[in-house]
Amino acid sequence: MADGYSLETPFYEDQVMPIRRHNNLDPLMGLLGHRFADDRLLKQALTHPSFTTAKRHKAGKISPYERLEFLGDRVLGLVIAHWLYDLYPDVAEGELAKRHASLVNRDALKETALKLGLEPYLVLAQGEEVNVDRKNLAVLSDATEGIIGAMYLDGGLAPAERFIKKYWDQMIRIDAMPSDPKTTLQEFAQSKRLPLPTYNEIERSGPAHEPHFVIEVMMQGYPPQQGEGTSKRLAEKAAATRLLEKVTKV
Repeated sequence: MADGYSLETPFYEDQVMPIRRHNNLDPLMGLLGHRFADDRLLKQALTHPSFTTAKRHKAGKISPYERLEFLGDRVLGLVIAHWLYDLYPDVAEGELAKRHASLVNRDALKETALKLGLEPYLVLAQGEEVNVDRKNLAVLSDATEGIIGAMYLDGGLAPAERFIKKYWDQMIRIDAMPSDPKTTLQEFAQSKRLPLPTYNEIERSGPAHEPHFVIEVMMQGYPPQQGEGTSKRLAEKAAATRLLEKVTKV
């Protein structure tokens, strides 16, 4: 076993060697804003099914990780739906559904995982294909859903909702615009027979769990504009929004 590794949840004897670089979960719980009464739930959410061999799956044993992922997905969906309902009382159901889909997806979950610096806490099977790219989109997004499910089981809806509202706040306010600013800007360029806008990363700063990006958007005939955000996607949207404000004034 890896030095200092401990996991209280029982596993089959034919397990493979685990990989986890951070065994102290206290810093992660601090970022989550929730101190687990039963930290086995958090450990289960961080333990990828690849940690056990195919024999366990063939034996029909159920993965706690996948069950927590299932639950977390539903909790996230409910919190975002209620939040959108309250935040935008004059928006119709169809538009709410579009906004909901843009917030409850793997891209949004991965962005949150990167803000948390989640990757070193994951327990993965040594030698498994998933370890080739430890920032794999599916692994990080699924684990984030599992953590939300674990928080819900440990403390109820309140801690899960606080966590979601903290880490989805910027996304919900940008993604919930009447239309996607990047798409609108692209359509504007096409209507004027201009080359499509281009986006360039100007600056990247901050720690891994709380990155900060500055992106510049350029479009022929208009001054470049910059946007900031905790991910490239959000910074690009912020930059597109600022350029749209300029072109509509012309």
